[in-house]
Amino acid sequence: MNINIHAGHNPDGRTACGATGLLRESTEARRVKDEVIRQLRQLGHTVYDCTCENGKNQTDVLKKIVAACNAHTVDLDVSIHFNAGAKDASGNGTTTGTEAWVYSAASPAKKYAEAICKAISADGYRNRGVKVNPGLYVLRHTKAPAVLVECCFVDDRDDAERYDCQKMAAAIVYGITGQRIPETDPGRDETRPGQAEAPGNPQTPATPQTPDSGGKSLYRVQVIRQYGAFLNKANADRLQAELKAAGFDAVIVKA
Repeated sequence: MNINIHAGHNPDGRTACGATGLLRESTEARRVKDEVIRQLRQLGHTVYDCTCENGKNQTDVLKKIVAACNAHTVDLDVSIHFNAGAKDASGNGTTTGTEAWVYSAASPAKKYAEAICKAISADGYRNRGVKVNPGLYVLRHTKAPAVLVECCFVDDRDDAERYDCQKMAAAIVYGITGQRIPETDPGRDETRPGQAEAPGNPQTPATPQTPDSGGKSLYRVQVIRQYGAFLNKANADRLQAELKAAGFDAVIVKA
C-alpha cells in the first residue's frame, strides 16, 4: 500500500499543540506515528510522513498537513491523535477507550477505521467505534480516503497506564494491513527477514559463518556507530527507545 501518516497538531510548546493531561497528545502522537511508519516500511509499504512541525496556528497546521498529504497519490491517509474529556485522573478501573473518525459512512476508509478500533481495543481499551464527521478539516480536504484515529484518552488514568507506544502502533498497523512485524527470535544473532531494523535502515555487520568451529571459540567483530546527536535529550531518549525496540544495545553518551 501507499499510505500518508501524520501526527495531529503542532509540536509541544507551540500553539495548537493538542491536549494535555497524564499524557501529552502532541508528543505521544508523534511517537506512535514514528513507530507506525517504521513498522509499515518494514512490512514493505510505501509511507509518507505528512506531520506539520511549524504551523502558525491551528488552521495553518491543518492546511500544511493536507497540502503534504495531497502531494502524494496514496491508498489511505491516517491522522494520529489522542482524545481528551474523560476527566478521570484518579482512574475508575475502566478505560474510556479508542475511536476513529471518517468523512462518511460510505468512505472506503471506514473498513480501516473499524479494523483499527478493533485491534486497539484488543489491547484492553473500550471500543468506542467509528464515527462520521464530514466537518473535520483533514477528512474533508484530503484527496485519498482518510481516517482520524483517537488512540486513547490523555486524561484517563486507566487509559494512560495501559498505553504503550509500540503496542498502539502495532495495533494501528494491523488494522490497516492485517500484518504484524514478526517477533525477534532470541536464539539467533542475525537480523532475519521481517525483523525490525533501526531507523535509517543501518545494517548490522554480519557475523562470518564458520562451517565447523571444532568446539573452539568464535571471535566476533562488532561495529559501534553513532545514529544521531541531539541538543534535546527527549529526542535522544526517543531514538534510544526505537533502537532498543529494534534489537540494538543503544546507550546515550553525554558529550
